[in-house]
Amino acid sequence: MAGAMIVAQPRPGGRRWAQYEFEMQNPADDPPDAWETTEFAFGRLRYRSSRDGRGFSRSRWGIDANKSDRQFITALRRLSRVQARSVEQIVDIATDDLYDWPWLYAVGIGDWTLTSEHVARLRNFFERGGFLMVDDFHNEREWASFMEGVNRILPGSRMVELDDDDAILHTVYDLSHRFRVPGLNVVHGSQIERGGVVPHWRAILDEKDRVVIAICFNMDLGDAWEWADIPEYPEQYASLAFRAGVNYVIYAMTH
Repeated sequence: MAGAMIVAQPRPGGRRWAQYEFEMQNPADDPPDAWETTEFAFGRLRYRSSRDGRGFSRSRWGIDANKSDRQFITALRRLSRVQARSVEQIVDIATDDLYDWPWLYAVGIGDWTLTSEHVARLRNFFERGGFLMVDDFHNEREWASFMEGVNRILPGSRMVELDDDDAILHTVYDLSHRFRVPGLNVVHGSQIERGGVVPHWRAILDEKDRVVIAICFNMDLGDAWEWADIPEYPEQYASLAFRAGVNYVIYAMTH
């Protein structure tokens, strides 16, 4: 299965991630500088899921991709001095490319399916200083599935609720006051998606108390990034989502 999912990289001149667009929910056109080399790239983790091919999105990893990623990158370039590439880097969990991109983002992670090879590769990723932000998963079933994977990858690690004074919440923006960032589909209603009632800002810490996985649970920051440009999505949620993402990038680059 893993071998069948690996696709050769395209060459400059075409759409950078054309070979994956059939797996994405919302593919976007490439900007003119899509092939520019920069100091930072937003890594989108391409993992496997038993739900791939179901519903509105061909693959779970591709939810909100790639418009969401690119809207966040635009904000990161405007709100910080990070020289960020204008397009994301799709990083396949089944390849050693994982080690070349130290900052990764994953959505719907409560439905991931991990082989022993995936587990070993992700463990090496974190041992080498990698950072993962996870988002848009909801309810206790999805939480249990996510944590089962974490416990295989990082046995003995600690999960914590982020405190108002934790460094990751203050690298650029003061995020002492936080609230649920809901998806567009529920933002004007209950704001509860797939039974995920209580929003949580959590983290997985390594043995040195460094955040290695930043967790947005029962929330959907990716939707806030994706739909920040439409009047229907409230500014207060988009602003918090962008600021949180900027903080997580800077934290990973400085800790």
